[in-house]
Amino acid sequence: MITLLDYGAGNVRSVRNAIKRLGYEVTDVSCPKDILCAEKLIFPGVGSFGLVMNQLAQDRYIDPLIQRIQENKPFLGICVALQALFEGSEETPGIAGLGILPGQIKRFKGGQLSVPQIGWNGITLHKQCSLFGDYTGEKFYFVHSYHASAGGVPGDWLLATTDYEEEFISGVCHGNSAAFQFHPEKSGAAGLKILANFLRNEEITLSTAGVFPTSIKTEFAKRIIACLDVRSNDEGDLVVTKGDQYDVREEGTVRNLGKPVDLAGRYYHEGADEITFLNITGFRDFPLSDQPMLEVLKNTSENVFVPLTIGGGIREFTASDGTSYSALDVASEYFRSGADKISIGSDAVYTVEQYLQTGQKTGKSSIEQISAVYGAQAVVISVDPRRVYVSSPEDSAHHVLKTQIPGPNNEQYCWYQCTVRGGREGRDIDVIQLATVCEKLGAGEILLNCIDKDGTNSGFDIELINHVKDHVSIPVIASSGAGKSDHFKEVFLKTRAEAGLAAGIFHRQEVAIKEVKQVLKNNGIPCR
Repeated sequence: MITLLDYGAGNVRSVRNAIKRLGYEVTDVSCPKDILCAEKLIFPGVGSFGLVMNQLAQDRYIDPLIQRIQENKPFLGICVALQALFEGSEETPGIAGLGILPGQIKRFKGGQLSVPQIGWNGITLHKQCSLFGDYTGEKFYFVHSYHASAGGVPGDWLLATTDYEEEFISGVCHGNSAAFQFHPEKSGAAGLKILANFLRNEEITLSTAGVFPTSIKTEFAKRIIACLDVRSNDEGDLVVTKGDQYDVREEGTVRNLGKPVDLAGRYYHEGADEITFLNITGFRDFPLSDQPMLEVLKNTSENVFVPLTIGGGIREFTASDGTSYSALDVASEYFRSGADKISIGSDAVYTVEQYLQTGQKTGKSSIEQISAVYGAQAVVISVDPRRVYVSSPEDSAHHVLKTQIPGPNNEQYCWYQCTVRGGREGRDIDVIQLATVCEKLGAGEILLNCIDKDGTNSGFDIELINHVKDHVSIPVIASSGAGKSDHFKEVFLKTRAEAGLAAGIFHRQEVAIKEVKQVLKNNGIPCR
């Protein structure tokens, strides 16, 4: 029996499902005594440092956690749970950590690499550890803005480090207590192996015999993301579809490219680094507990152990039964059902329009609410821009660029207009305004679509991607236009995008994910 410290925030369903997948039963901590009595305890930290520590204090879990670690009882911490071992964090000054390890958690400085770090990276082992077995350089999934500096950890605790512009602690271990900055439950087969070793073995063994640190180079990988546009067809069944210039109908009927859970499972086994579900049917009349995408997430997370993003309908609404839900209510339900990140589309445009009118944060927008509770890394902004050509920069008050793709009247300049309602309505706001304001409000990633490129198979809009990357410091996912493997190579060689996303070419099996990754490897582009 494995005991899970689920304090009520974020996605712990994936940890629970991973434990069950490995053949073990799970029980939850219900009182402080359970922490001390548990045979094996897993603490999946999700959310901000302050939220985690305040909830632990409220539940009277802090002293039992410290005592358990001091008594050398099996303990595994994940992500913020590693950070909680330290004295405090810059994320929430004045709130004390567990104090097991000295020092403060710091924010990444940023620079050439985006913050948060979102994606797959390697580790350098400083000891041989039974949790890793024969480590051969597998990459693990990281998603964080804050880190423990490599120099401040006592040698008897230091297990693993990782490079992301600077060296940071990615793993600590002392006796039977271990914690990782990465998410093993989201790291595919490599992560499940670590969990299996923790669950299977009576104790953790460490050794400095051999050559340490390992000579394996840690290298941040470019992500390949499979996107599933999900909606109900005319018969009321949930199907994966794909639009052409955002039109999902063909000869009057909705294109049906498969069932969402089945396709997600296929892409996981084919090597997708993440899977994104975009709900393009509102379902807003449904009570929250009856939202169909919740069941899709629950079923998918039982067998898919890479990050899941859900978008569409993440906003406040009133259901047909009169119950009102905030955006945070909706997001929380999706997180508890297996989502790791929430994607916000049209609602982000309306939020930015309001911000540009006042210049003030309200704290009430979906971006701010979700980011405050779950962290910036949990909030993705899905942008649907289209080109608007102008004869000269002076013809528009928006962020104009000189383009290599002339307009219909040979215009040499354009700006990118943001749209809402699935691209059907343009707004007087450009993509740079949207992206930069959303970053200020707490968003951690941009999913950058392009209406002009959607369904064309002509390649990503390189100009658009560079335009946005020059103005934000958060990661950008390139989307729309991929038609062959070389298009992914092109986007990573010509832009600083952290990820490339595609839908139709994967659904129709025109291009395989393994083929894309082989092309990247052949061109020296790091990938998992």
